[in-house]
Amino acid sequence: MEIVTKRLKLRHARLSDVDGMHVVLSSATAMAYWSSLPHETLEQTQAWVAAMVDAAADAPALDFIIEFEGRAIGKAGFWKPPEIGYILHPDLWGRGLAREALEAVIRVGFEQGGVETIMADVDPRNAASLGLLERLGFARTGFARNTWEIGGVFVDSVYLSLTRPQAVT
Repeated sequence: MEIVTKRLKLRHARLSDVDGMHVVLSSATAMAYWSSLPHETLEQTQAWVAAMVDAAADAPALDFIIEFEGRAIGKAGFWKPPEIGYILHPDLWGRGLAREALEAVIRVGFEQGGVETIMADVDPRNAASLGLLERLGFARTGFARNTWEIGGVFVDSVYLSLTRPQAVT
């Protein structure tokens, strides 16, 4: 499956995405609120991309590489339905690209993916991500302490959800 928006192409992962995704996944800035430490080796990113490729081969995947101007700049989608996740190269933050990608992914999740309620788990320190999800209509549904251990440090979670609208347009 491929989704084309005004500025982006969202498509399933390819092994050729390793270099572009390594730039993102090895960035301490991009990974500051991710569920793992930045990738230290290209091999880590190769395994990560290969897992996305394999997942798309096994079932209709709703997890996408974000392509902008012909290069992989991040990912957005349902890594484990109904949970949504996304990451974007920090040089491209503040341009509305994450919103554009998420709007497309949310629409596909509701229209084609059979998702009734989309869930998100966000580090409470990530104000930008919380704000983006809330602007997209997500509501906070809970909070939990020490839900993730990343590099020996425990972090908390804010839970959000978005329920399928009555009429999806």
